[in-house]
Formats: sequence, structure tokens, C-alpha cells
Amino acid sequence: MVTLSRQEFLQRTAIAGVSLLLSSLEGFAFTQPEKNIKVAVIGCGSVSNQYLPHLSKCPYVELVSTCDIIHERAIKQAKDYKVPNHFPHIDQLLAGPAFDLMVTLTDMQEHGRLNKQALESGKHVWSEKPMANTYKEGKALLDLANSKGLHIWGAPAVVNSPQFAFMSKTIQDGTLGKVACAHAQYGHLGPTWSAFFYEQGGGSLPDLGVYNLATLTGLLGPAKAVIAMTSIVTPERTVDNKGHIKVAAEDNAMVIMDHGNGTLSHVQCGFNYFDPYGHEGKGQQQHTVSIWGTKGNMGLVGYDWAPFGVDLATSFTEPPVRHVTDTGAYVWQQGASVISETLATGKPALITVEHALHVLEIIEAARASGQDGKRVELVSTFKWPVV
Repeated sequence: MVTLSRQEFLQRTAIAGVSLLLSSLEGFAFTQPEKNIKVAVIGCGSVSNQYLPHLSKCPYVELVSTCDIIHERAIKQAKDYKVPNHFPHIDQLLAGPAFDLMVTLTDMQEHGRLNKQALESGKHVWSEKPMANTYKEGKALLDLANSKGLHIWGAPAVVNSPQFAFMSKTIQDGTLGKVACAHAQYGHLGPTWSAFFYEQGGGSLPDLGVYNLATLTGLLGPAKAVIAMTSIVTPERTVDNKGHIKVAAEDNAMVIMDHGNGTLSHVQCGFNYFDPYGHEGKGQQQHTVSIWGTKGNMGLVGYDWAPFGVDLATSFTEPPVRHVTDTGAYVWQQGASVISETLATGKPALITVEHALHVLEIIEAARASGQDGKRVELVSTFKWPVV
């Protein structure tokens, strides 16, 4: 008879339980596609260097076109990833060879306008975050998609990670007891390659905080209300594409969400955070997402868009146990590939447009609260629990 310590028993039981959940998250890499989804990518800057390699290897995707207002970038990406067509403008893209799904990777201020144009032309849309500049604009996009029998989804894809699945299962199983509060943070010293991060409609909330907001609402449920403070720590910056600029959007934010039933959570994000582990957090062992309950607590190791593991503590006498250190098939840029599988096979996706819209409303509410100091009640929701 083999005797296990309490720590070994907890770890083995947790890994066995979450393995069933992971099969649904990793399946697209092994399932024979029923048809290919024709995909066009608009925006061929830095983010496309992550998306295009993933899309080019996805068995459900046929890359048809690239598009960028700096045409040379679209030409280069088309050549590098063997995409047959490239265009300098969305009008030409939509009038060109047919495709099913537009993947929007442009400056965030342009997402709403471009996504609307694609939907009006009969295309499904996967949009990098945020899917629109306001909740009203985003809701109008969803209504437009529904009226045409189309679909739109918005990043981030954090709910797809095996660490998220483990954390959700742990909460739903009652292992933490009654969940009281949570904290999440993500920040660095700010991008230098483009001004749009700091211009009106940019900011640390839609660029960085969006990940934590999606994670915490995904784990704890839709937020009922928000109160927040925002600020600009560095009023002027120098960026590659425009030189010296004045900062118009928040580069520092603190957001408190009320999830109901007494559960509160807090997100901090900003472009003024020195991190010795760098933007990607490689080698980091700190918890960037922490959740406390009456019977236990757990912390996500690494950022939620690139997690390394989950530490779970349920004992006063034994140290926390680390779980789910293998990321499996999850990478942050997989969203458009997962959605292509959904379009090809009908397999439901964990990512939903309603969740993306909810996060967008939280961002807008946080900014409003930061201006007038008032608690802002929310109207949006989404199906929960996600896992």
C-alpha cells in the first residue's frame, strides 16, 4: 500500500480533475478540420508577428489577405507567411478575394470603425482588445452582427488557459470556501513603438488592465458595480512613430469591482511599473492574481496572459501546493485560431462577445468613476461560470 502525504494527495487530485477540462481547451490542435475558414488580417504591426505564426499553423485556417495602411508591412507579412493577397486599405481588402473572418490587429482607436465595416460587408470578426471604444459602440456591433447572422468576438483569450480552468474549478468546488476578495496587477514601463497607447482612447486600462478584468470577472462572476481612480504619472513621452507627445489617456489605474454576495476584487495597471522580469514576466514567481476565501487562497504565478502555475493553500500547517505548471496549448494570441475552429466545426468557444462587452463597460465605468469619484452601476452581464 502506497501512503501519500496530504500535499501529494491534493496535487494529484487537482491535476486529475483539471485534465478533463483541458481536453476541451487543447482539442483544436488534434481534431481533423471539417472545412477551412478563410481569414484576412488587418493591422500588420507588432501584434501580427504573434498572430500570423499561430494562424498559419492552425488546421482550420486558410490565410487569404493581409492589410495595413503602411502597405509595406502588409506586403512583408504576406510574403513571410505565404499569404496570396495584400492591401493598403480596408475598402480594397473587403472588395478583394472572399474571406470569412477578419482579424483586427490595428491601433485600438480604430477597432470599432473597422469591425463595423467588416460586419456590414458580411464578415465575422475577431478583434484584439478592445472590440470598440465604448460599450455603446460595442453593443451596436453585437446587434449588427446578430441582425446579419454573423459573429464578433473580442480579446483577450485568458479564459482558455489551463490555469484559469484550474482556478475556476477550485472556486466552483468550494475549496476556497466563501470567496471574499481578489487582487490582480499588470504593468510595465509602457510601449515605445506607437503613440496610440497614450492618445485619447488608448490607456493602460484597455491595453493592460483588460486582461485582469477578464480574468477576475471570469473567475468571480460579472461585476455589479465599479469604483476607481485613474491618473497620468508621466505626462509626456517619446515614441518611435511620432516623437515627443503629450499623454492624454490614463497611464495608471486602480479599479475595485463588486461581484455581489460580498465579493470584491481589485485591479491595478499602469505604464509606470518597473518590473525586473520585464514586459513578459519570464522567470517571475510572484502572484499577479490572488484570490482569498474563508477556507483557502490561491495565486496565479506569472501574468494571466502567460501563466506558469497556480499556488493553492488550504492548510495552516502545510505550505501551498503548486498546480498546473504546464501551459499546454495555451498562448495569448490563440483567440482567432480558436474562433476559426468554432466557425469550422460549431464547437463552442469559452470566449464570448458578452464577456468582452462586460469588460469594456467596466473600463468605461472606471474612467467615469475616476473623474467624478462615484460608484458606477453596470448593466451588462455574461454567462457564468465560464468553466
